[in-house]
Amino acid sequence: MTTQEARPKLMATLEPLGDQGALARRDGETDATRWADCVRRAAPAWLLDVVQAYTTVAVFHDPARADLAEVMAWLNALVLDDEAVTVGRLHLIPCCYERGLDLAHIAHAVGLAPDEVIRLHGSVEYTVFAIGFCPGFPYLGYLPPELTGIPRLPSPRLRVEPGSVGLTGRQTGIYTEPRPGGWCLVGRTPLVLVDVVAGYFPLRTGDRVRFDRIDEAEFTRLEGRRL
Repeated sequence: MTTQEARPKLMATLEPLGDQGALARRDGETDATRWADCVRRAAPAWLLDVVQAYTTVAVFHDPARADLAEVMAWLNALVLDDEAVTVGRLHLIPCCYERGLDLAHIAHAVGLAPDEVIRLHGSVEYTVFAIGFCPGFPYLGYLPPELTGIPRLPSPRLRVEPGSVGLTGRQTGIYTEPRPGGWCLVGRTPLVLVDVVAGYFPLRTGDRVRFDRIDEAEFTRLEGRRL
């Protein structure tokens, strides 16, 4: 049993989301990813967008092409096609852990040496389960058990630099823009993960991420490059 499937399963449900969408609650993150992918692949004429967040999937439609009842009926009849579901792209993201402002704090909280925290954080292939908070911010799950349970900072920082890699609870994530934030910072990537003006958003729900440890010199060499 994988970490993401360790929780009790729930029955899949479907409910209206306003008058231009439907919200599906699936029985696990993997099932939600597969179901969302099937909706995108079918691409009915009325489809506007499919947005996954962990075990839920929002499906938005064009009311000029179909009413909510038609959309709900279509979604309820959707059959998962295992062969059609693709695995999200794998992204290798360089991370300079020496720039992790809270690395020592994290190590102390979990009772491990900083190098062991770094090894564990980079040992997992994470899945992008949701994108939000700020443009392109990926919520990545799940952390190794040894690193879970770190609470947010008592007071959020007023500014977290773009590329900062944070963690809290069972998840890790990457700040894509400078803004306030309360996650504990374990490292920082030199890469640009979002360009709002250019419409550059390389990470999608269902994609996979691995962190690759780099030093300060490599950080400087890669700084400003796109993922």
